[in-house]
Amino acid sequence: MTDRTVTLAHGAGTERTRELLADLVVDRFGDAPADPAGVGLAALDDGAVLPTDDGAVVITTDSHVVDPPSFPGGDVGRLAACGTINDLAAMGATDPLGLSSAVVVEAGTPVDRVDAYLDSMAAVCDRVGCPVRTGDTKVVRDGEVDEVVVTTTGVARIERGAHLPAAGLSPGDRLVVSGPVGDHGVALLAAREDFEFASPLTSDVAPVAHLVAAAREVGRVTAATDPTRGGFATAVNELADAADLGLVVEERAVPVADATAGAAEVLGIDPLTVACEGRIVLGVAPEDAERVRDRLRDEPGGADARIVGRAVADHPGEVVLDTGVGERYLPVPTGETLPRIC
Repeated sequence: MTDRTVTLAHGAGTERTRELLADLVVDRFGDAPADPAGVGLAALDDGAVLPTDDGAVVITTDSHVVDPPSFPGGDVGRLAACGTINDLAAMGATDPLGLSSAVVVEAGTPVDRVDAYLDSMAAVCDRVGCPVRTGDTKVVRDGEVDEVVVTTTGVARIERGAHLPAAGLSPGDRLVVSGPVGDHGVALLAAREDFEFASPLTSDVAPVAHLVAAAREVGRVTAATDPTRGGFATAVNELADAADLGLVVEERAVPVADATAGAAEVLGIDPLTVACEGRIVLGVAPEDAERVRDRLRDEPGGADARIVGRAVADHPGEVVLDTGVGERYLPVPTGETLPRIC
C-alpha cells in the first residue's frame, strides 16, 4: 500500500480499497478454506461459505455510515437491511435465517429519527422474512460519530455447492443486470449537496433476493454480485478478475435512468462508477440469458433488466466497454468517488 494513512478513498470501493484489504486484512485472515465447497475471506466475495456435514452456512457483514442518513427512497435502516440481505443473495442464499444488528448512536440524536431508521429496517426484514435475532446498541459522545452507524450481519443455510461464486463465469456466459445503474449514488450526492433537479432522483435501495431466486428458477446462473461501492464498473471488474476472464460490456445496453444520467452529467460523475443498492449483476449460461432476463422483468425491481455483456477468454481480468463507435477499457475507479454512500 503506497499511502501510510487511511484516506476516504480507501473506503470508496475503488482500487484503493482493494489495496487496503490486500495489505492489511487478507494477509492476516485470508487463508483459503480447506474444503473446496467453501469460500473464505481471501476470495473477497460478497460473503463466506462454510460447508457443514449437511449443507453450508453463508455469512456476511456490513457497516453502514451513509451521509445523509435519510435520503430520497430510503434511510440508513433500510440500507442496512437491504445491503446485508443482498450480499447473501449474491452468494446464492435467498432465504436468510436472520440478521444481527449493532447500532452506534451519537448522543443528542432525536429519538424519533432512530425510531424511523429501525422502522425502515423492520419493514425490509418483514418483507423478506428475515428477522433481526440479536444485536447491540451503544451511545457515544456528540461528535464521535455522525448521528448513527449500523452494522448488520446476515446468516443463511444453502445446499452444499449451491452458492454463486464471483469466480463462476465461463467464456460465453452473458452478463445480466437487473435494472438501471447509478440511481443510489447520484440521488444520495444530490441530497447531500442539496441540489435540485427538474426530474426527481430516488435511490434504488431494495432487496434483490427474489430476483436471484427467480433467475435461478429458469436458467443456470454461474456468478453474481451486487454493484454497491464503486458501482457497476467495479462489480464487473471484480467478476472478471475472480474468474481470470475478460468481459465485453455493451455500453448502450447498460440501463441508466434519464434522470440519473442527466444529473450525473451536471455533477460530473459517471453513473457506471457509483453505487446501486437494489440491483444485481448475474453471470448466466448463454442459452438461458434471454429467459432469465424475461423472468426478471416480471419481478418487482426487474422491469428494466438487460443483457449487457459476455465473458471471453481474451484480456483476462480486464473489462472492455464497447461504446458503439469504438472500444476502451472500463477500469475500477482509482480514487475517491462518492464517500459514505452506504
